Amino acid sequence: MQTYRFLFFPFALIYGLVVRFRHLLFDMGILQSKSFKIPTIGVGNLAMGGTGKTPHVEMLIRLLMEDNKVAVLSRGYGRKTRGYIKADQYSKYRDIGDEPMQYYRKFKKNVTIAVESNRRKGIKNLMEDKAGSDVIILDDSFQHRYVKTGITILLTDFHKLYKSDYLFPVGKLRDIASAAKRADIIIVTKTNKVLSPITRRNIEEKLNPEPNQKLFFSYIKYGNFIPLEGVNKGSFPREINTILLFSGIANPYPLQEHLRFRCSELVIMDFPDHHNYSQSDLIKIREKFDTFFTRKKIIVTTEKDAMRLINSPYISELKNLPVFFLPMSVALHKEDRQSFNDQIVNYVRENKLDR
Repeated sequence: MQTYRFLFFPFALIYGLVVRFRHLLFDMGILQSKSFKIPTIGVGNLAMGGTGKTPHVEMLIRLLMEDNKVAVLSRGYGRKTRGYIKADQYSKYRDIGDEPMQYYRKFKKNVTIAVESNRRKGIKNLMEDKAGSDVIILDDSFQHRYVKTGITILLTDFHKLYKSDYLFPVGKLRDIASAAKRADIIIVTKTNKVLSPITRRNIEEKLNPEPNQKLFFSYIKYGNFIPLEGVNKGSFPREINTILLFSGIANPYPLQEHLRFRCSELVIMDFPDHHNYSQSDLIKIREKFDTFFTRKKIIVTTEKDAMRLINSPYISELKNLPVFFLPMSVALHKEDRQSFNDQIVNYVRENKLDR
């Protein structure tokens, strides 16, 4: 693909013309962007996934939920339902999608989670909900220009900055790079935990943010391994020779790099992003695991993949195997944290409806 990708330039050119024409319609006011009185924070990217939207939404939830009634609105990618649905104890992956399912399982006591492909309708429903909301976080909303959020956060992968990428199908951009000018905040994600001033300066020069834009940097933090619900109840072994990693996410490379330091051998099974695991998929995972001769072996997947497996009718295919998922979160670098937190918290505080 790398060798022949430039053969797709004519298609990328056509796609770019369509995207630019759509932006022009919004910029001219022919298509309308609607603002809402309630504080709204949009999180998105220019690439086709893999920049870390989910953990950054969770970072915002943790920042705001202590002093505010927080709601998260997602499209619910991968769900088999339509229209507005508010997550509850009976919700499953097929009802609301894997990311909203993850939010609900983590924050259900403090946060309202809802899905609606029409973001305007979704916001209206949340504003009319009896539970009430002080702020609404819109997950994956950067291209959804029918809603004008109060703060727009754009994410870009440290290893593939949007200015180093190309439009689909040559590259992975689903929007033109110049669209980044609409962001209030740009976060460079998946950086090293130690980030030198020279690296920061080089990236800032490359992205060249507008004077009104704030540029921040974040890195990944991994939690403890958690046994997959409905499969095993074992504890994580002290010593591991082989890890079988299976995942259906856009960019699994940070997790792969993390796990390589935890074992002698890492075996990888990749599936498409948001993959809905079939019975044959799980049988193949079991069969692959059985080929490893060592007893010091485990199976690992991501937290997002776990959301698609918990209520799967085929989960029994992994029964009694040592299957774990690895939760992840993100943190801003120390020199960015206070400035980012202040900007978000002050915006919500100053724009609350009950203020």
